[in-house]
Amino acid sequence: MKLLYFAWLRETVGVGMEDILPPAEVRTVGELVDWLRGRSAGHAAAFAHGRLVRCAVDQEFAGLEAAIGRAREIAFFPPVTGG
Repeated sequence: MKLLYFAWLRETVGVGMEDILPPAEVRTVGELVDWLRGRSAGHAAAFAHGRLVRCAVDQEFAGLEAAIGRAREIAFFPPVTGG
């Protein structure tokens, strides 16, 4: 599965993209975020305030309860504002 990080998340994690294979028990976006927090200090800092992070699973907006199943791409980004 490909993870994409945008804006300050990319800077905090230290990469813009990574390929991962989470454990089988990681089934939702929320569980993925919890698992990612343990990968590095950068991941922990990026996801320290979960409400500030938005997500898309295969380019569809998704919440923490969304299943990741066979997702090919999960993107994390800050809230989007218009203007």
